[in-house]
Amino acid sequence: QVRVVESGGGLVQTGGSLRLSCVASGRTFSRFAMGWFRQAPGKERDVVAAISWSGGSTYYADSVKGRFTISRDNAGNMVYLQMNSLKPEDTGVYYCAAGDAYGVSRFPHDYAYWGQGTQVTVSS
Repeated sequence: QVRVVESGGGLVQTGGSLRLSCVASGRTFSRFAMGWFRQAPGKERDVVAAISWSGGSTYYADSVKGRFTISRDNAGNMVYLQMNSLKPEDTGVYYCAAGDAYGVSRFPHDYAYWGQGTQVTVSS
């Protein structure tokens, strides 16, 4: 059974930074493609960033390019999302997801395993 757990959310002011962490256990972590998704109130869950199993390929939503960085540590079963220059529109519940996709995927249906989410609130 695969378990995905996020941490690191919180309340931050505009322009601040947060780092989200995610640990996935239950299978060989290095074989997972990983993604971070965000869901704002009343909106769909959309990809923020994604990374291939090797870490060699990454994807970023246009809205976060240049501000967010996704990385992974396969030895520690961890994936991270460094978020800088945060804006109020970054507010939402952030979900970490693991999937068997080859390469990097921005589509939720490519991820079979999801965490419970962590709230990020950016105040103006």
